[in-house]
Amino acid sequence: MTHPARSLSLIAALALATALAGCGKDQAAASNRGKDGGNAPVIVTTTVLKPSTFADSIVAIGTARAADSITVTAKVSEIVQAVHFDSGDEVAKGAVLVTLSGQQQQAALAQAEAAAKESQQLYARQQELARQQLIATSQLDTQRATRDQALAQVNQVRAQLSDRSIRAPFGGVLGIRQVSPGALVTPGTAIATLDDLSHMYVDFPVPEAALAQLATGQQVFGRTAAYPDKRLTGTVTTVEARVDPATRSVTVRADFPNADRALRPGMLVNVELQRAQRTALLVPEIAVVQVGNRTFVYRAKTDGSVEQVDVQVGTRTGGQAEIVKGIGAGDRIVVDGTGKLRPGAKIVEPDVAPTTAKG
Repeated sequence: MTHPARSLSLIAALALATALAGCGKDQAAASNRGKDGGNAPVIVTTTVLKPSTFADSIVAIGTARAADSITVTAKVSEIVQAVHFDSGDEVAKGAVLVTLSGQQQQAALAQAEAAAKESQQLYARQQELARQQLIATSQLDTQRATRDQALAQVNQVRAQLSDRSIRAPFGGVLGIRQVSPGALVTPGTAIATLDDLSHMYVDFPVPEAALAQLATGQQVFGRTAAYPDKRLTGTVTTVEARVDPATRSVTVRADFPNADRALRPGMLVNVELQRAQRTALLVPEIAVVQVGNRTFVYRAKTDGSVEQVDVQVGTRTGGQAEIVKGIGAGDRIVVDGTGKLRPGAKIVEPDVAPTTAKG
């Protein structure tokens, strides 16, 4: 008769042996699958490079400026007598904006005009006497000088009086009014801003490397945060004569028509400067791999494998990258599937990829 404890030990030993045998088979199968998978070609998509016409652009952030812009101030210290505008008014050149008190100057003008009139009359009488040779010529010259001095005094007082009328030096849009009647203004006191918004300048930096590709008359496109769906069109009018040694960039100014007042002074404008068309070698950006300081692509070889080729990338735009150096026209490179590749790996296109039978 078999002892129960001994039977249980025998059954446990048999179960353990069976489990170990199963694990060994699974490990062997996994090892075989790894070997088969390592030799299987990687499914990728490729493209053959060829030169194409390319017109890229320079992208920058610029600042909008009014064509003419000032802060209206007074030239003299005086009391504001009247304000002739409201905040936001559009005014013409020469329009009177503020009238300052000028009573003293008006009195001085009346006095100066009276003195000038008297000097002119006396000079006219002495001219007649000089023709009759009743007075010396030197006396007539003295009276002429006195008359001229009186006339100059009149002009001086008139200039002082005109300073009491503050006018718009050019047509434009006024900002918020800063003064009221009765206020004392002094030279430098801000009365309002005045901006000519009929057209705007946008100044933006361009790297010095692109200096040779800049020229007046080039077309510029811009967008603002306030009107993201509105595309503004301008023209390059000036390229700064100096390169900023700190940023190694040059300032470019573009002129934008602004009839609808979409641009305002101080706005940030995303600028796109269109450059001339040229022939370039373009590849999809996803084909370019960046690892550390290396930039490379996978080039397909005639034996069905791939190799890494270091490349130099120029401009990137619209999902395309310009290849400046490293590969040439006619090369076939991997576009999609680069993450699965290593040098020497076998590749296959989707339309010729091997299929596994089911069942």
